[in-house]
Amino acid sequence: MTEHSTDYKLVIRPKYGLLDLNWQELKEYRELLFFLALREIKIRYKQTMMGASWALLQPFFTMIIFTLIFGRLAKMPSDGVPYPIFSYSGLLLWTYFSNALTQSSNSLVENAPLLSKVYMPRIFIPTAPCLSGFLDYIIAMSILAVMMVYYRFMPGISILLLPLIVLLTFMLASGVGYWLSSICVKYRDVKFVLPFFVQLLMFVSPVIYPVSIISGKLQWLLYLNPLTGLMNAHRACLLEHSPVDFIGLSISALITIVIFLSGILYLRSTEKYFADLI
Repeated sequence: MTEHSTDYKLVIRPKYGLLDLNWQELKEYRELLFFLALREIKIRYKQTMMGASWALLQPFFTMIIFTLIFGRLAKMPSDGVPYPIFSYSGLLLWTYFSNALTQSSNSLVENAPLLSKVYMPRIFIPTAPCLSGFLDYIIAMSILAVMMVYYRFMPGISILLLPLIVLLTFMLASGVGYWLSSICVKYRDVKFVLPFFVQLLMFVSPVIYPVSIISGKLQWLLYLNPLTGLMNAHRACLLEHSPVDFIGLSISALITIVIFLSGILYLRSTEKYFADLI
């Protein structure tokens, strides 16, 4: 060994298959994922006067508008729950999902210099925005806690399901983000279609209305959207106004796992072309 040799070395080998995810490599780079998520938070609130308060203001003012339009004017049913807390509990999960999906889908193109000059697990780039969104979700939860005290809603034992529901929402946003971010590297049309897609998805998800508003024969159509079971369970375990629909939650979990795993496989199958295309 010469005096200039080092004990540290990195050997980059070609991948041998789609299922060869190299967990050891992901473990070694786990600190990088943390710093990418931290960077997302800093960039989001850099040079803003309100800082992290935007995480509160965005769902809060949306809830007020929804309450005036859908709760007061349209008289939208809310399963016996006051409409402000009904809509806010749905908006809480929807805001996390939509922000995570939007930022994740554009992440590979926005990080083009990093992608073409530094070797790292590519999957970390679209995962980081989904992780950083947890902070906004936790901050926005404080408004719901105040509303629960005001409207006298006490969570029961089903609140223990909340971490699982948030984890599944993270997997759903990440899975769709893996698909769209990989496609966006080749076809930039995604960034034009995505806002319309997200807006449409909100209206086919039970954010502003309960699932019970749809008649029984057509209700199964709503459950093809994995957000339906997740939002129902999220609202039920927080407000305890109805039992958790475990069948709907199981359907959403199954669809979410399929989207998450297929998203990883698609990203891995296309990542070797990223540096050339971007």
